[in-house]
Amino acid sequence: MGKAKRLNLDVVKKSKPRSSHMILASHSNLKYRETLPIQWGAKTPQARGPVVASLTDAKARNAIGAHSGSYTVYRALSIASGKFPSLHRPDLKNTQSPVKLGPFPQWFDPTKIVTLDPWGLDPAIHFKALYAQGYDIRPSIAVTQAHLQIPEIEQAIDAGRLKVDGKIVRSNRDVRVTKVAIEPVWYLPGMAARLKVDEGELRKILFQETGGMYPDFITRPDLKVWLPPIGSTTVYIFGNPLELCDKSVPLTARVHDECNGSDVFGSDICTCRPYLMYGIEDAARQAQNGGVGLIAYYRKEGRALGEVTKFLVYNARKRQEGGDTAETYFHRTECVAGTEDARFQEFMPDTLHFFGIQKIHNLHSMSNMKYDAIVNSGIAVENRISIPEELIPKDAMVEIEAKKAAGYFTRKPVKPREELKKVRGRRIDE
Repeated sequence: MGKAKRLNLDVVKKSKPRSSHMILASHSNLKYRETLPIQWGAKTPQARGPVVASLTDAKARNAIGAHSGSYTVYRALSIASGKFPSLHRPDLKNTQSPVKLGPFPQWFDPTKIVTLDPWGLDPAIHFKALYAQGYDIRPSIAVTQAHLQIPEIEQAIDAGRLKVDGKIVRSNRDVRVTKVAIEPVWYLPGMAARLKVDEGELRKILFQETGGMYPDFITRPDLKVWLPPIGSTTVYIFGNPLELCDKSVPLTARVHDECNGSDVFGSDICTCRPYLMYGIEDAARQAQNGGVGLIAYYRKEGRALGEVTKFLVYNARKRQEGGDTAETYFHRTECVAGTEDARFQEFMPDTLHFFGIQKIHNLHSMSNMKYDAIVNSGIAVENRISIPEELIPKDAMVEIEAKKAAGYFTRKPVKPREELKKVRGRRIDE
């Protein structure tokens, strides 16, 4: 830590109010001696350097954006109303992960992980000396352990598909898991390289498409890291998390994109909750059989188009001439949103690389975009699993048949176009 520059502790005293003076990104000389460099992909946390995005000292910041993603706006409202101390620094005592994860070789490869900060897990341990100097380095990854109570698990036990073993599935039918929350931390040069675009062009488009929210994209090319105002990723691990990196240990995984209507409220127009629940069941069963299971839950509501767009599409599908049919399933989304799917899965495997995963023995996903992204990132996939037909809600047959016809993975027969017209969902008023 000898090369780390010392921070003047006076600038982070809690008693000193934050200045109301506004520092615009267009101002010159915004680089300060307190700002630490970031060497993405370095082999030690000290060589890599911490991501400092807290607001208690503007001079120490070396990233664009702020912690807590989409919640930053709520925090701002709370501060404005006088209910939240703007200079609060978290007390991280006893918050450390209950299991030691990493480091893994992927942490040191700047091409493998570009959308999260692996050293954002337990930074108070990795950057202890810098904490002592007064740096406000905050976690962007947290790990805890929990029990799940899920009706579908109860049904699986009653049906004999899943057993109570006292370890993974407890006697009261709770499922023991390790939970991991991962805030997005985007390394812009790495993202540009993966997209095969110029970093300057990427920064310009990010600036434009966020309505000019972050001028630093344009005026601060020295800042290479951004904490975008989007939701986090959550991972549920069944079995020993330390075995995820061992490719000889069977791994069953589902990479699931958020669907609030189905996942939480049980809407039957899609297969999202049934597929998610079947993935959880199979992940628990894999852990019971000596392997490990993983569910990665990404906040990409409505194919990353949002829930408002999704509901508009539902209305358009059910009101169109001929009703809601598998033949026009994707077309109506494109009419409303301008694209069938805004998700870009090339960055999705970063989460898997964080755990050191090299091989997935059973992948629960029909999506070729997800499969291709995982395999192209260097993770082997041995077997793909689609949702059993008996778990598909009747109204969701429109979706499943449309996806099969569009080339999604399936081992079932694909209906010809004329047959797709006959696969109909409910009307808007039913």
